[in-house]
Amino acid sequence: MMRIMLFLATNIAVLIIASITLKLLGVDRFTGQNYGSLLIFCGVFGFAGSLVSLFLSKWMAKMSTKTEIITQPRTRHEQWLLQTVEELSREAGIKMPEVGIFPAFESNAFATGWNKNDALVAVSQGLLERFSPDEVRAVLAHEIGHVANGDMVTLALIQGVVNTFVMFFARIFGNFVDKVILKNEDGPGIGYFVATIFAELVLGILASIIVMWFSRKREFKADDAGARLAGTGAMIAALQRLRAEQEVPVNMPNSMMAFGINGGLKNGLAGLLMTHPPLEERIEALRQRG
Repeated sequence: MMRIMLFLATNIAVLIIASITLKLLGVDRFTGQNYGSLLIFCGVFGFAGSLVSLFLSKWMAKMSTKTEIITQPRTRHEQWLLQTVEELSREAGIKMPEVGIFPAFESNAFATGWNKNDALVAVSQGLLERFSPDEVRAVLAHEIGHVANGDMVTLALIQGVVNTFVMFFARIFGNFVDKVILKNEDGPGIGYFVATIFAELVLGILASIIVMWFSRKREFKADDAGARLAGTGAMIAALQRLRAEQEVPVNMPNSMMAFGINGGLKNGLAGLLMTHPPLEERIEALRQRG
C-alpha cells in the first residue's frame, strides 16, 4: 500500500509542477485556460477508466475468455491444478487466488485481479494438454509472480497517469492552436477539436509505447519469480515450449495480454507495442540468472 501511495503522490506532484510551470510561463495568458481545473478534469477521467477496468478485471476476464472457475475439482488434473496454485501462493505469501481453465487451443495463461489477495489465475486447455506437469507448474509460478508483484495495480496506475498526461497536454495544444494560431476569440472552435483529437492520437501512441515498455519489464520480473518458485530449469523449459509453438495464433483479449504468459510476436516498430519481450531474451535472462 505504501508503494502505491508513493507512486500516486509522485505522479500527482509531477502533474502539479507541470501545471504551475505552464502558468509561470504565461501560457494561460495566451489561451485563457485554467490549468488547475483542466488538471483535475483530466486526472478524474484519466484514472477513472483504468481503475474501473482494474476493479472489474476478474469479471471481464471470465466473460471474455469463457474461463470456468474450479470450485469442486471433477478430475485429478483439476485437483492437481488447485493444489499446485495453493502451494505456489503460500510460497509467494499471497492468498489463494481463484483458479480456472479457459477453452483455447493455444498455450497460454493469465492472472488478473484488483489486488494480490483477490486474484484469478487461469490456464488454457491447450497448455494443460501439451505441457508437462513441471512446465505447467512453472507457468503457474510465473502468473503467481505477477500477482505477488502487484503488477495489475501498478500497470493500472501507470495507465491512469499516462491517460491524464495525454488528455492534459492534448487540450493545451488544442486551445493553443485555437486561440493563438487561429485567433478564435469565441468559444472553442473547430480548430480546437481537430488539434485536440490529433494530439490525443499522437500522444496516445507515445503513451502506449511507455506502458508496453513497462509491461515488458514486468515479464522479466515474473519470469524471475517463476524461476524462484518452480525452478529455473522448469521456467526455461516452459518458455522453450512456448517458443516452439510461436506459430499458433494468440487469441487472448487485448485487455488480458499484459498478464498472459505468451504475448505473441511482433517485429520492427510494432515491437514497441509488444506486451512481452521476445522469448529468446526471456530465456537468456533466466540462463544468466543461473
